[in-house]
Amino acid sequence: MLPTHDRFRYSPIVDRPDFTWPGGRRLGVYVALCVEHFAYGSGLGLAYSPGLSHPNSYNWGWREYGNRVGGWRLAKLFDEFRLPLTVLLNTACYHHCPQLVAAYRARGDEIVAHGRTNSEHPNGMEPETERRMIAEVTQTIRRHEGGPPLGWMSPGAHPSAATEDLLAEAGYRYTLDWPMDDQPVWMQTRHGPLLSVPYPHEVNDVPMIVLHDGTARAFADMAIDNFEEMLLQSKDQPLLYGITIHTFIVGQPFRLRQLRRVLEHINRVRDQVWFTTAGRAAQHYAAQFPPPAHASQAPR
Repeated sequence: MLPTHDRFRYSPIVDRPDFTWPGGRRLGVYVALCVEHFAYGSGLGLAYSPGLSHPNSYNWGWREYGNRVGGWRLAKLFDEFRLPLTVLLNTACYHHCPQLVAAYRARGDEIVAHGRTNSEHPNGMEPETERRMIAEVTQTIRRHEGGPPLGWMSPGAHPSAATEDLLAEAGYRYTLDWPMDDQPVWMQTRHGPLLSVPYPHEVNDVPMIVLHDGTARAFADMAIDNFEEMLLQSKDQPLLYGITIHTFIVGQPFRLRQLRRVLEHINRVRDQVWFTTAGRAAQHYAAQFPPPAHASQAPR
């Protein structure tokens, strides 16, 4: 037997209970927008100019473009199409660029906890340090948004072995850290069940554009092809399709142009899909499928 995480059991998608999303839709679609702030002169984060030592104004400035320009352009674009966003927020943005966060709050977008900053990852933290970080993030969002976040996405998509236990302990309902399915999956933790909501690790501008050197047009083609294929597959199983974008990547004008093409394509059949947020999808699924008994047991 290979080492395992003991969070959930294997389950083939062809052997699941049937259900529908609201309105009888078979395909749910959400867009996750990462709004992030990075430390200057230190810390982790994507490198536009790898190998250069800190301080690196070119690299910091590339990412800061998203807060000053890209994030505003994206808010306007999604206003045009009347589509909701799932905002994965570094809470450092409340201090750094509060006007941008306020703009998404005014739109009614969901705020998902995305750590304090992408300059630090939970993996490698001591459990008590991570617990304090999660508590700080939760309280910061509660103070600004009037309530705690339902969902969590680890900075760098890099949770520790204890993250799910700490999230359930802190009252979170779902996580986006496990991109292993096209339907939500109940996980077991030491503090009760936690829902894993599908998160796109391929239709995501970081791996496609930054890591794999994909073009803006190729990213848009991939997003459209994925949508068309999942729309077809959803006749057999209800599915949830996510697209992940970052303010400083797709927020660049030439990439924004291609994202506009994606939204125009999907919008043509908006009567066939449920445009939603990760949190609404989690709530709808959990209302239909309470956690199974094994998800309420602590992992071994």
